[in-house]
Amino acid sequence: MYTKAFAPEYQGALTALSVNSSLADVLAKGTEQLRAAERSGSAGDVARAGLAVAEANRRLGRIREADRAWKASYRSARTATDESAMAWALWSGGTLARQRGRLPLARRLLSHAAELGDRGGDVLARGYSLAGMAETGRIEGDYASVHRLHEQLLAEARERGEARHTVWALEGIAQMHRNTGSYDTALAMFEEAAGIARGADDQRGLAWALRGIADVLSVRGEAPERALELLSEGEAICRRMKLTSALAYNHKMRANVFFRSGRYRQAREVYEQALAEFEGMNEPRGAALSRLGLLKSLARLGRCPAQTAADLHRLRRTLGGTGLRHTRDMVDKALAELPGTPEPVTASAAPEERYERADATSGAGR
Repeated sequence: MYTKAFAPEYQGALTALSVNSSLADVLAKGTEQLRAAERSGSAGDVARAGLAVAEANRRLGRIREADRAWKASYRSARTATDESAMAWALWSGGTLARQRGRLPLARRLLSHAAELGDRGGDVLARGYSLAGMAETGRIEGDYASVHRLHEQLLAEARERGEARHTVWALEGIAQMHRNTGSYDTALAMFEEAAGIARGADDQRGLAWALRGIADVLSVRGEAPERALELLSEGEAICRRMKLTSALAYNHKMRANVFFRSGRYRQAREVYEQALAEFEGMNEPRGAALSRLGLLKSLARLGRCPAQTAADLHRLRRTLGGTGLRHTRDMVDKALAELPGTPEPVTASAAPEERYERADATSGAGR
């Protein structure tokens, strides 16, 4: 039996906020509470209100505001010597770093957040931080090292009856199965996640699960219209809650469905829309995937193969130092499928995978 979904990142005076609260409402109420906490002089209250402000801004794609907010929350938590609040602030910072494509920084912040959550006795802060580390590894394509952590976190969430975290873990494991071709297993896990999310009223988790189901149906060549219906249901949730990033990924998946069913003009239009959305929120992974889909659509619409190959090589080079191995492999596959296009003379070999060294002043923790 799962409890009704809740949002542990909405803390202090904001615990009454629902996991399904509009992000615009969260930002407004969080900012109001933050100002009140600043007037009262309570560093702990400032940290917890600032966390909600940081998360609302991050999910709305307001990167600079989110970056300032999580760092301010961490400083206040440190002033209050509140390890739990410090852990949550670093969790927010690590999640933002991952969203921005700064994966080594994300791992460091999330690792420190998990340690603080453990020391502070905050089971959820520890769990969410470990989940962030697992998701970072999954995005990098390092499935071997993070699959066991995903399974561990799923077991812990099931034992607690914590619906939202169970849904997250199921979706993460399902995505790895989908990416490695185990479509039946992936579909079953996405459907289980959707059922738990519906029962627990976790609308955000439901939107991501619907996207996953649509993806598997589409990639198996089945029921494209059903896949589009599921994406429309998910899009309505994203718009209602103003889930900017989730909405962009929903649009990218809609374009994928169009592409796989041979509707290349529609795919091109929606890839262009998703690309603009990802670039607007400075989310490099989503932008790279949308650009790849756009280039493949243009190629199917008759664009010069040599131009397409040159653009694909350029995209591959931009991915060289990001750690997004799965995305880079997808570019390689697209190049291999493009006939008669040797690598342009001007294209240098992709650099060896390297990890960006984050500025030590950018904060410690997710």
